Amino acid sequence: MGDKLELPEDEWRRRLTPEQFEIARRKGTERAFTGEHWDRHDAGLYRCVCCGTPLFSSETKFESGTGWPSFSAPADQESVRTETDTGHGMRRTEALCSKCGAHLGHVFEDGPKPTGLRYCLNSAALKFEKM
Repeated sequence: MGDKLELPEDEWRRRLTPEQFEIARRKGTERAFTGEHWDRHDAGLYRCVCCGTPLFSSETKFESGTGWPSFSAPADQESVRTETDTGHGMRRTEALCSKCGAHLGHVFEDGPKPTGLRYCLNSAALKFEKM
């Protein structure tokens, strides 16, 4: 994935909107059906809002009915890393940008074939590049 990007908290605050900072850097979550990408159907690439790393393609985006953008696989397996999240009294798999560590959302095992995965992401953690 190349060099890691690490910045002090005040620099992230300067670069991001308050909502982007809360979600991507503090592991927040936007309300369902409120983010700009949950109902987007354009062809394109979803990048990390913090560092611009290509994360997901519209080719793997699907309608999950959850109100968050959902994808069956990353654009490149090395662009997204996962770790166990035990916050909020649950055990989930957190999805993070491999380059800068931004919180993207969570991964669930109820997605479509062939992966069976649902990367349930926050719109505020993504920026869209139309193709």
